[in-house]
Amino acid sequence: MTETSRAVLITGCSTGIGRATAERLADNGLMVYASARNVESIADLESKGCRLLALDVNSEESMRAAVAVVEEAEGVVGALVNNAGYSQSGAVEDVALESIRRQFDTNVFGLIRMCQLVLPGMRRQGRGRIVNVGSMGGKLTFPGGGIYHATKHAVEAISDALRFEVEGFGVDVALIEPGLIRTQFAETAGVQIDKATSQAGPYAEFNAAVAKSTAEAYDGPLGKLGGGPETVAKAIEHAVTSKRPKIRYPVTPSARLIMTQRKLMTDRMWDRFVGTQFPKPGKS
Repeated sequence: MTETSRAVLITGCSTGIGRATAERLADNGLMVYASARNVESIADLESKGCRLLALDVNSEESMRAAVAVVEEAEGVVGALVNNAGYSQSGAVEDVALESIRRQFDTNVFGLIRMCQLVLPGMRRQGRGRIVNVGSMGGKLTFPGGGIYHATKHAVEAISDALRFEVEGFGVDVALIEPGLIRTQFAETAGVQIDKATSQAGPYAEFNAAVAKSTAEAYDGPLGKLGGGPETVAKAIEHAVTSKRPKIRYPVTPSARLIMTQRKLMTDRMWDRFVGTQFPKPGKS
């Protein structure tokens, strides 16, 4: 980066991609502000050169406070990495509306608000970088993942619009599209589906199959085309530090394979394909 401020603010650093990114960028000499809802969960990152922030992307007060800390110390947030997010699975009819709102609050509204908070400083500086962590799930949809995929489709649209809107101010926007990444993602998805859906009723068997399929995807043949969080961290580093970042960064062969496969299929072909992977509710 050639920005006056080299400070990088990363959301969601307690595990997985966020943690790996904080470590990688700090190792390469950037001033990293690693954040998490519970700052104790990232205490060890301080010894690796990161500065720590408590940041909950569901809280306006918390987001404002975190950005203010960075701006007070660095003048401007030089780069924002919007990584905080999780997966809410379950049949659309069966997922509790409060759980749907919580999913959008974290994956979409928090991301938008963080962009809004850092952009005034970036515009003043005349330079900046925003890196949004999306998913291959922003380009396709698996049954039982409608809520999560909707948030990632939204991140695609937001990133495309924002890229055009802020380029003239010297701010670049890049989108990361990971495929299967070996983190706690699958475990979290399984927990969320149990919390947000009924354990009986017309979708019980389907929801259980979705949770099982999500977990097994990381251990089966497709999982071999995935990668660890460090593979995503490498792409994020390029998006943050390169003079001219790519617009999109598909990460792992699984992402490139499945997104290409979806592009080549008609909608009905895709429905038939996913029908071989998931039981159809209402069909005995």
